[in-house]
Amino acid sequence: MYKTALSVFLLVVSVACMFSSCSDDETYAEKREREAKQINAFLSNGCHITDALGQNTILDVKPIKVITEEEFYAQDSTTNVAANEYVLFENTGLYMQIVRRGTGHILAEGERATVVSRYLELNIATDSIKTTNMLQEYADKPDVMTVTNTYGTLKASFTSGIMMNFYQSPEVPSGWITPLQFVRIGRQDAPEAEVAKVRIIVPSTEGQGFAKANTIPFFYEITYQRGR
Repeated sequence: MYKTALSVFLLVVSVACMFSSCSDDETYAEKREREAKQINAFLSNGCHITDALGQNTILDVKPIKVITEEEFYAQDSTTNVAANEYVLFENTGLYMQIVRRGTGHILAEGERATVVSRYLELNIATDSIKTTNMLQEYADKPDVMTVTNTYGTLKASFTSGIMMNFYQSPEVPSGWITPLQFVRIGRQDAPEAEVAKVRIIVPSTEGQGFAKANTIPFFYEITYQRGR
């Protein structure tokens, strides 16, 4: 059901760039070099995707300003959204923009929580939407994961949703977990409540199984909300 609906959706997506193919003869080092070039092009150019008629914008990413971790921590672990800042985590190669920090609190040590997410997943190599639960038909089907903080280390597993069903795995990409160190997870049960939202560029080493197997970087827009 999930895959069928997503296939129909992909037929009406206007792709910004042609598919960038790769040879089976590439070494892993060459694949990583290709991936780095794809990420750098995305940082420089951004991405604009509309529906087939060009009337509705599905995703718009402006050229990105990269800041260091030192700059990120110096400004209270925030990114300047107006300047389209993304912090680069050198040890993983992940880029993150905190669009909204959210209300509630950062997951505390020893805490276990149910986290509900809405997301959009873009294949950077093809500038095409791979999966999303932001379509109207998925209004009652958010992605749900269980997150635990054990001695400061966050671990998560999907319990339901498109990511788990599409990729046939409960494994939450490492790239999805990183933002949970910085955003506040709360419930949207008051008018002033604000759901945490991030945008991230996830290299293949921090991504889902398909990304790792094919050395492909992905871009995500994700919201995090505490479940009941």
